[in-house]
Amino acid sequence: MALAGCAGSGADVSRDTFAPVYQGIETRLLDGDLVNFRVGMTGARNQADVDQYARCAAAQYTLIRGYGFTRHVRTTAAQQGGVWTADAVFVISPALPAGSRTIDAEVTVANCGVSRIPTV
Repeated sequence: MALAGCAGSGADVSRDTFAPVYQGIETRLLDGDLVNFRVGMTGARNQADVDQYARCAAAQYTLIRGYGFTRHVRTTAAQQGGVWTADAVFVISPALPAGSRTIDAEVTVANCGVSRIPTV
């Protein structure tokens, strides 16, 4: 009878809840169409979450600049004290750039909105 009271406590469900807190975006134009984005967040499940936050920032910035595409160059991510940070570099472009890591900015920003990931 005592075990019946433990069943369905919901403890496992709360551990799987994704509740990110996005801590802002810092944008720096490095050279012409090369842009650096620094983002931070808590509540990330893993590096992929902070990488996606940086992609959302880059996609929105690309649209703001009147371009349609961006290409990911590199991302460096770290976690310290529960805070994930990413330092990412993208090339923005009016036309589809060469390479396999290209991003359609309009589609990405729409997906970020659906996922409730903030942009620039």
